[in-house]
Amino acid sequence: MLKWLVTLLPTDAFAHVPHLMGKIIEPGQSTFRITRAKYDEWDGAARAAGRPENWRRSHEDREATRVAALTGRLNWDLWVFAYGSLMLDPAIHIVEIRPATPQGYHRSFCLKIEIGRGSPENPGLVAGLREGGQCQGLLFRVPASAVDRETDIMWMREIVFDGYVPAFLHLETNLGRLEARAFIADRASSRWVDLNEEATARMIATGTGIVGSNLEYLDKLHEQLSLLGFDDPAIKALHRRAHSLSDCLCQLKGNCCGIAITAAGVNSVNLRGSLPLHRDNLVMRKRE
Repeated sequence: MLKWLVTLLPTDAFAHVPHLMGKIIEPGQSTFRITRAKYDEWDGAARAAGRPENWRRSHEDREATRVAALTGRLNWDLWVFAYGSLMLDPAIHIVEIRPATPQGYHRSFCLKIEIGRGSPENPGLVAGLREGGQCQGLLFRVPASAVDRETDIMWMREIVFDGYVPAFLHLETNLGRLEARAFIADRASSRWVDLNEEATARMIATGTGIVGSNLEYLDKLHEQLSLLGFDDPAIKALHRRAHSLSDCLCQLKGNCCGIAITAAGVNSVNLRGSLPLHRDNLVMRKRE
């Protein structure tokens, strides 16, 4: 077995970010180091839940996007830009980490999910890179000898459904500009949504699935950004608003947070935890 497959992240990888030593999950300990065997498990669970056979992208379709994105690049070191859950849990073997900022893109909750931390009844949202503005994230360098294998794992994690387009961006670092692979939110996807902050917060506050609540996903991103020292005012504001709405939903019998809430036609409400609510049944209005 190749040495890089069994060793921990090298100490040298943290030369530019020594404060992250011990805070990034080792690849061998990550639950996101996805394999085809994991896909077999997911397929079994999907069949048991009555989902159609095409509930996800096929291995062939996913692999075609990887081959197209990496043509002519498999024999070279590859930089990968992380802006969400990959930042502290990349699940791939890397040899260098640098903070970086893509000009012309920002992180946004603009992709709908109906599995994992969402469901058809209570869909949630996940983050993607969207045009406009900028955001801080991390660059990971994958050595040339590992690019083929590690990108296979990365694609299995990120390209389960449609919604992301692999692209190469130029990013600014404290050591100059670098080109890196990133996953951009796909406006042509059926999962794309364009919501204002209030609607986004409401969807996150009520989204829940077999993995857990959508709010927990936002909590983890907010925590990661704080730990990394990255300032994202939009995510901070969204985090505050989503929690405010979540607290209100847990107190449906009264008024709170400046919003009066009524539940019309709601059949069941669990006031202690996740809320099996249909968003259309909730009426929210500003308190007069």
